[in-house]
Amino acid sequence: MTNDWAIVTGASRGIGQALAARFRKEGWGVLNLARQPSHVPGVVDLSVDLGSGDWESRVEAALRDAVGQAKGRVSLVHNAAIYDHDDALTLTAAQLRRVLEVNVVAPAVLNRLTRPYLGDGSSILYVGSTLSEKAVRGNASYVTSKHALVGLMRSTCQDLAGTRIHTACVCPGFTDTEMLREHLGDDAARTATIAAKSTFGRLITPEEIAHVLYFCATTPTVNGAVLHANLGQVET
Repeated sequence: MTNDWAIVTGASRGIGQALAARFRKEGWGVLNLARQPSHVPGVVDLSVDLGSGDWESRVEAALRDAVGQAKGRVSLVHNAAIYDHDDALTLTAAQLRRVLEVNVVAPAVLNRLTRPYLGDGSSILYVGSTLSEKAVRGNASYVTSKHALVGLMRSTCQDLAGTRIHTACVCPGFTDTEMLREHLGDDAARTATIAAKSTFGRLITPEEIAHVLYFCATTPTVNGAVLHANLGQVET
C-alpha cells in the first residue's frame, strides 16, 4: 500500500497533470478530481464537476477508499480553476458565482472533507496566479477568485496552527498550459508578447510549477507563504 497520497484537482491537463506525474514519480498515490482522466499511469481518477455542487458525497467516499488506510503524508492540491473574460462593471451574479464555486468554494469544501486524513507532515496547497496580488483588465472574476484564494490559504495556516500540517499558495506566471493557449488562441505574435513579459523571455513549463508545488508539499517550513513562480516579470 502507498503510504503517501496526493489529492489533486484538475489533474487531467496542464499543471495538475504534471504535478500528478511528479507525485507518482516520487512514489505517492494520486487521486485526480476532474471531469476528465489524467492519463498518468497509476493515478486514480474520479470524474467530478466541481462547479456542479452535487459531488460532495462521491468525493467523500473516494477519499475514504483511496487514503482512508494511508499511514503517511497526504497533500491536497487545489489546482482546478475557471478562467473567464469579464468586466468588474458588467459582471453578473451568475457569472461570479460560477467562477467562485470552482475556484474558492470547492477548495473550502475539500479542505473539510480531507481534514480527517491529514496527519503530521501533510499539506494543503493552493495554486494561485500572478493575478492573486495584482489585476489586469477583462478578468474580474478570475482576479477576484485568485485574491480570495490567498485569503483562504492564510486562514488555513492560522486554523491549522499546532497541527504540524502546512499550507502555501504557489502563484505561477505565464505557463505553457492548455488554458493559456485557449486564452491566446492560435496567435504566435500574442504568445511571443506574453513570453517576453518574463525576464527569461519564455513561458514556464508545467513541470517547473509541479517542481515548486512538490517542494512545498514536502517542506513544512514553507507555511502560510505566497510563492511567486514566474521567472521574474518585466515591469513596465
